[in-house]
Amino acid sequence: MASAAPIGDASAAPVGDASAEVRTRDAVARLILESGPLSAAALAERLQISAAAVRRHLDALVAQGRLSSREPRAAASRGQVSRGRGRPARTYALTDAGRAALPHAYDDLATTALRYLRESGGEQAVARFAEHRAAQLETTLLASGHLDPDAPDPDGLARALSSAGYASTTQSAVAGTQLCQHHCPVAHVAAQFPELCEAETRAFERVLGTYVQRLATIAHGDGVCTTHVPNHPHRQEAVSQ
Repeated sequence: MASAAPIGDASAAPVGDASAEVRTRDAVARLILESGPLSAAALAERLQISAAAVRRHLDALVAQGRLSSREPRAAASRGQVSRGRGRPARTYALTDAGRAALPHAYDDLATTALRYLRESGGEQAVARFAEHRAAQLETTLLASGHLDPDAPDPDGLARALSSAGYASTTQSAVAGTQLCQHHCPVAHVAAQFPELCEAETRAFERVLGTYVQRLATIAHGDGVCTTHVPNHPHRQEAVSQ
């Protein structure tokens, strides 16, 4: 993967330059959003700033509650720099507060509207709205130009989702591919209305023409929305009976 563009003056500015500090910290958070958990060394390399500067910004973001640090899993995390036989590098991930710092201006309004819809029209009304939104997302994904209409695949879906603001990637898994969404624009709303996640999953099935399985969601407190796409498709019509 190509390195991110250099931060430039923002990373080299004096500590007292508040605007430069904010720009650099936002760049750190944005890169973690787009790539998933990263080590300090990987961030320094990708942003082309010093390790000392990255650690200062990471400490500030952790103190603000926007990032959390974690011990890496046994398998190497994406972007982790090898440290030979030494202890694997600690990685940093966005917290709920970190995601909330991203644009979510419509969350309160959307939640209020859906509560009213449920109170006035029942659960079926919420489900119909979720399906309507999912159908709009499906149209957006198919029109993005990232999907081969004759052979849609998880990589193309990830690119289409990224263009729609979901910061998505794929990774190989046993008997299939995992589609990872590192950002969900409606996570705070979906936490109260899981119908949105369920309808979105069905939209993925329609786009890919195969059964998929949602393994984790940001709305339920997971770090990434993860969907398993099998290597050997089971046609959607066969599993929707």
